[in-house]
Amino acid sequence: MGALVWNVLSLVSKMGGRTVTNKVATTAWKKTTGTTPPLNPMSPTTSWGEATAWALITGALSGFVVMVATRQAAKWYRTSAGHLPKGLEDA
Repeated sequence: MGALVWNVLSLVSKMGGRTVTNKVATTAWKKTTGTTPPLNPMSPTTSWGEATAWALITGALSGFVVMVATRQAAKWYRTSAGHLPKGLEDA
């Protein structure tokens, strides 16, 4: 297995992670606030409180989910190739 396989696997895991993050964050926001999340937190028409809360929630959740997805992809890669992808070798 080479770098191309890892690049594709990593990209797919990150895209999947971000999709899961968006669905979970949107559902949690709706259940917590009773409203839909801000469509564009960077817009000046979105309150600072809403924009900040949305950025913190999605940023933290996204980072965590992408890390988990990447670790699982690396675990699969190591099982298949016999080594970790370049850049993820054990320190």
